[in-house]
Amino acid sequence: MADSYAEDGDTISQEEIRRLEDLEDEEAEAFAGNFSEADFAFSGTLYHLKLDYSNESFYASFAGDELARGTYVLVPTRYGRDLARVLGKVRAPVGVKPENIGVIERPATEQDRKKAENFRKEEEYVFGVFREKITAHHLDMKPISAHFLLDGSKILFFFSAENRVDFRNLVKDLSASLKGKEKGLERIELRQIGVRDESKITGGLGVCGRPYCCHSVSDHLRPVSIKMPKEQNLSINSLKISGQCGRLLCCLAYEYDWYVEARKKMPNPGVRVFYDGCMFRVSEVNPITERIRLIGEDERILEIPAFRMTLSGEKWRIVDG
Repeated sequence: MADSYAEDGDTISQEEIRRLEDLEDEEAEAFAGNFSEADFAFSGTLYHLKLDYSNESFYASFAGDELARGTYVLVPTRYGRDLARVLGKVRAPVGVKPENIGVIERPATEQDRKKAENFRKEEEYVFGVFREKITAHHLDMKPISAHFLLDGSKILFFFSAENRVDFRNLVKDLSASLKGKEKGLERIELRQIGVRDESKITGGLGVCGRPYCCHSVSDHLRPVSIKMPKEQNLSINSLKISGQCGRLLCCLAYEYDWYVEARKKMPNPGVRVFYDGCMFRVSEVNPITERIRLIGEDERILEIPAFRMTLSGEKWRIVDG
């Protein structure tokens, strides 16, 4: 019989669990390739910057006077020259490759700020056009946002979709509609992003009532694997371990290392130990309360503090408290 969602909508199917495992494995591989094995100690002045429109953060150097937190600067980005906000000065080594460090050109002027603000108003208009054209072309894609680079020569449209989308005709239509109206516009780019990037851009509140971690904490969060909720005694069949993006909650990684270390001092479920004339099996371990539950062959149930179980050689045994 096929797995299915429960009527209360509170469980997740085995097929969905397997899909999550595949997705998280892909993200872990991508994450591992983004950082050096050892921290890179930059010799100059390094700043942590953020792009407001995409919530993307990166590092850049600057040879001028010290920049205050919140200052806007002009810096080359992967899409072109644009404004970025200074999050702060880096005061410790960071795991970033030298080639991924940008160079700040200068602090933004008042004219730069006004130009960017005027573009915010234009972005509302062109985003509306973007949505209309998607509908007109009957494309299975979700529009996320639009952004003009500071010089106005390029506009970026971000969207999400379940599959790859052939949007060549859409780009031609957008070009015909916008290039004549938007002065200086030379290039239109469409960027397909993943569901986590969508949440990172749009923001929102998680099940905890706080803003999404990917939007408010960091955009370089550690990948989450299905083994993390398992290690923390959480049911992997529950939708409660998934965020609004449909992926595993980012916060599952926060305490994972602590659980791993705590469990090293405790037996795994299933371990058998002889005590008080009977063979017992470990049925549950709780690193938080440091309690262990065992079930005996005579159906007795023991719940003891973790310190009463010690490892002697390769065998666990129960000592008197």
